[in-house]
Amino acid sequence: MSQQMQSNERVTQRYDEYLMPIWKSLNVPIRRAEGCLVEDLDGNEYLDVFSGISVTNVGHGNDAVVDAAKTQLEEFVHGCSYVHPNQPVADLAERLADVTPGDLQKSFFCNSGTEAVEGAVKLARKHTGSKEVVALEMGFHGRTLGSLALTGNHTYKHEMGPTINDAVHAPAPYRYRWANNGSDATFAARTAAEIEHVIGTHTSDDLAAIVVEPVMGEGGIIVPPEGWLERVQEIAHEHDALLIVDEVQTGYGRTGELFASEHFDVVPDILTQAKGIANGLPLGAFTASAEIADAFEAGDHLSTFGGNPVACAAALATIDELQDGIVENAREQGAWLADRLAELEAEFDAVGETRGLGLMQGVELVDPSETGPRGIAPAPDKALAGSIAAELRELGIIMGVGGYYKNVMRFQPPLTIDRDNLDRTVETLRRAIAAETDDE
Repeated sequence: MSQQMQSNERVTQRYDEYLMPIWKSLNVPIRRAEGCLVEDLDGNEYLDVFSGISVTNVGHGNDAVVDAAKTQLEEFVHGCSYVHPNQPVADLAERLADVTPGDLQKSFFCNSGTEAVEGAVKLARKHTGSKEVVALEMGFHGRTLGSLALTGNHTYKHEMGPTINDAVHAPAPYRYRWANNGSDATFAARTAAEIEHVIGTHTSDDLAAIVVEPVMGEGGIIVPPEGWLERVQEIAHEHDALLIVDEVQTGYGRTGELFASEHFDVVPDILTQAKGIANGLPLGAFTASAEIADAFEAGDHLSTFGGNPVACAAALATIDELQDGIVENAREQGAWLADRLAELEAEFDAVGETRGLGLMQGVELVDPSETGPRGIAPAPDKALAGSIAAELRELGIIMGVGGYYKNVMRFQPPLTIDRDNLDRTVETLRRAIAAETDDE
């Protein structure tokens, strides 16, 4: 292939010409990646602190994961794992029964997070005999029509409706913008009570499930207060419904525990997984107790490519790698990172709040001269976040931007990242904020 064909410009031109126009560029095409570093087609190197939207948790090109996939490739690639039982699928299902919380035992493997969420809702409906689902405003659960109904953001739904019509939304536990007084316990109780209110006013009392992220990712790295998730599960059970905890983004060590729900006194009724499960190979799953899972009968659900043996082999290696010190690194480095980001909050008026768990941290950028929604916190500054992300790329760092208002800088690096690279990232972000706000 010619040098022209391998350039950043050439590959993006072909994207424009041959791909449907929904691709979203971070302006960093990738030719190769290793650890926490990626290289574009023009030979520029970047420190990746977004890891493909929280996917390559054990590092790009992890040797153990690559070797496991190669070994399975040499055996066989496909036979449809729900028609031809095979060892990688059986081994991974048994492993998930061991590492997921509580009595979660039986899994269904699919290809992505959105499929995992839709499958979990189907299972909840079959088990309970009910149909309605409550999700959260600003939550994100996917973009296919079923999961899109649960996603609480009009940006993703514009001109895409109607979706399934038995989903309603309750306020998220977003304290920075929804409440600035009272204790965390009071806020947790009040926000959970809003879910009860929504059930009472927007459903026909036919509730199958409440679906929540234990830490909201796309919504802006929102960590609920202590006691909130526990009360949400109680509300679900009081209505003979299930709690589905969406760990697609928070799972596999991201928050300093293998699953974010382990930070709370909750065992989900159904747990959805994807993203970090196989370190970049396409795989999703949802896992439930045997009692709930056995509501499914033959033919109730299926996936031609779900549980691909190559992806499952990679997932087994990923779990081994995570449990061999990488989750602990995420916990330790995340605590250090949280302290450093809190210093930015104290230093800059444009940093409204920093928050997160483990190596899932957010920096909410604001315009301190204007008051934001509900008159509680300063206005979100989407433009500043976009400018800073662009400046970071110029300085060799890839960082995501998210949040309902698109004003939250997202730290979600490979969990193998070391202190020096985290320090480089924070210091570069500090300089970028100072430069963009003239606040030296």
